[in-house]
This record gives sequence, C-alpha cells and structure tokens, in this order.
Amino acid sequence: MKLEPIIVSLLDTDLYKFNMDQVIFHKHTDLCGQYFFKCRNKGIVFTKEMEDEINAQIDHLCTLTFKKEELDHLRSIRFIKDDYVEFLRLWRPIRDYVTVGRSGNGELTVEVNGPLFSAMQFEIFLLEIINEVYFRMNFDYEKLRRSAEERLDAKIKALNEKYTFKFAEFGCRRRLSREWQDVVVKRLATETDKCIGTSNVYLAMKYNLTPIGTYAHEYVQMYQGIDKIPLAFTNYYAMKDWYDEYQGDNGTALTDTVTTDLFLMDFNRSMVNNYTGVRHDSGDPYEWGEKMIKHYESYGVDPKTKLLLFSDSLDFDRAQALYEHFRDRARVSFGIGTYCSNDTEEDALNIVIKLQYVNGRPVAKLSDTPGKAMCRDEQYLEYLRRSVEFRLSR
Repeated sequence: MKLEPIIVSLLDTDLYKFNMDQVIFHKHTDLCGQYFFKCRNKGIVFTKEMEDEINAQIDHLCTLTFKKEELDHLRSIRFIKDDYVEFLRLWRPIRDYVTVGRSGNGELTVEVNGPLFSAMQFEIFLLEIINEVYFRMNFDYEKLRRSAEERLDAKIKALNEKYTFKFAEFGCRRRLSREWQDVVVKRLATETDKCIGTSNVYLAMKYNLTPIGTYAHEYVQMYQGIDKIPLAFTNYYAMKDWYDEYQGDNGTALTDTVTTDLFLMDFNRSMVNNYTGVRHDSGDPYEWGEKMIKHYESYGVDPKTKLLLFSDSLDFDRAQALYEHFRDRARVSFGIGTYCSNDTEEDALNIVIKLQYVNGRPVAKLSDTPGKAMCRDEQYLEYLRRSVEFRLSR
C-alpha cells in the first residue's frame, strides 16, 4: 500500500520550530544534536511495510524546498528576521541525518543526527509521517475519518453552545492525517469564534490565521550540552538568549523542562516583566497556576496582565474547568492538540521524538510529571536531578 505524499510543504510544522531555529541560527550554530523516537503506548507494532512507507515518505520530504510564497509568509511574521528567512531559502532537509528501522518485536526506531539547526526541524515532519502511516495502514482509514467527523461535529456544537474559553489548535504532531488536520482547522476557525489560531504555519497561511507558538523543551535542553553553562542554570541562559533575540515580542516561557520550581528561581523581576506569560505542560495544572500567580504577585505584578497557557493533554471539559478556575485572576488560554486532530474510535498514539544528546553530551527533560522524563543515560539523568535538587536546597 503506497500512500500519497504526506508532507507537501516545509511550512507544515509547528511555529516554534522556526522560533527556536532562529535563535540557534544566530547564536549556536556550533551545536549538533541527536534525537530519538519513542512510542509510549504499549504493544504497538510497526510492520515492514510501514517501515518502508515511512522511509519513502522521508525520501520525499527531503526533496522539498521553501517556495517563494512560503518565505514571504515567514517574513510577514513580525519577529522572524530577514537573514534567517534567507538562510531558509538555501536550507533543505538532509536525508542522511535520519535513520529508521525496527526492533525484533516490531518496535519502530528512529534517530536524527546532525547540526542542531537542521536536525531539530525533522521532529514534527517525522511525527506527522509516522502517525499517518500507522493509522492509514493499520486501520480502515475512511471508517476512522467518519468517526472523527462525528466527534468534530459534536465539538463544534458544544463550542458554540456550551464552552466559553478560547484556544489554539496544536495538533500537528499526532494528527490523523494532513487532510484531516486541514478540515479541523478550517472548521474550527470558520464555524466557531473560539479558535484563535493554530501552531501549524502552513494552515495559518492557508486560512489567514494567527500562527501560535514560542519554544519547546528541546530549546532549554540544548543548553545542557554547552560546556560553560552549569546544568541548574540552563533556564536562565535559555530565557536570556530568547529575550536577546525577540526583545519580549515572542515571550511565553515554558516552565517545566527542569521542573517549574527551578524555573521560578530564574524567572526574576526582569524575566517576569519581559515575558508575556508562561506555558504549562506537565504536573497538576491547578497547582501550577496557583504557583505562577503567587510568583507574579511576589514581584508586585498583576497576574491579570500575564498569560497562563495550558497545553498538557487537554480536552474541552478540562480546558473549561481550568478557565472557570483562573479566568478572573489571569489571562487564560489553551493549546489543544490530539483531542482536535486525532480523536477517533481508535486510541491515539502517544509518540514523541526527543533531543537526547548535544555535542555528544546527554541532555534530558525532568518535567513536573516524573513519567515524562526521557533520557538514554540514566547516570546523567540522576546527576541532573541532583544538580537541580542542590540548587533548590540552597
């Protein structure tokens, strides 16, 4: 079963890939990265046919370059700079950086290895490819599509009659398919007034929506691979470089890469004033929100002027409950992914591709949910934990 091309535009990715890559392009072109794939679902088997199709799709991906209208669209985003866009005019995905295989029990293995400014761009494309290949080749796709349509109809009805929060669609990485995410974004944007934008830059361009996103865990992780930076201070240097690059214009900080408690030690008065808000992605969202509000108040900042962006495994009921709890005390918004782009009669895959080494050194995400930690070097992970605990205890 040979599929049509899954990636047809290099804009078919999350905005934060360009945001992070621009910082790397300007400040850290000497960094090399290794990324590894993991499926967190138990018992998922990828066949040889799926492996071959994934490889064929990557082959196609690596023939793509940016079109003029795509580069022009990137230029129209106020914080994307001309020199970075000119670099992208020359850039293309390099096939040699990606290796795909299977273990004896059918577990998919994927590794990306190359200069960080280039290797990091593969993550979303690969997840889009892997997810669509799996669902098209393992199930009756049209049947899945019909169940997704029924659920989307119900969601839109509820958004218009029941829910009062605003959100952005964050569904690239685990979408059912490219064509289904297109349908979802178009309908959410045109049939409700609740969807304020999408993380997908291509769909934002296509439907004249706001592209949404700042940075991901890998951005903070990469600073663990820089020799001169102490491990427990990576948030500080990551946020400093981000502010130097964007001057507060692209300023929602992700708190949980090496725990929110450690983040708050570096989220000082200058950072509090210069960043527009913070994003939640692990741990109890209510505890996190209360902690952030208290932190803002400790600096005499009115939390109502700051954004609390929730993005951890949300559905509409969870988002509404969080909105009701915090709406009178802060600006509240949501990034909702899989629940929008891959809600069918079959369980969605929980798949990730995580940065694991920078310049040959292990890096890790600790997060506020222990089960989300991912590191191929347990000894390093324990060392990172001790470094964080030592600074927190001082």
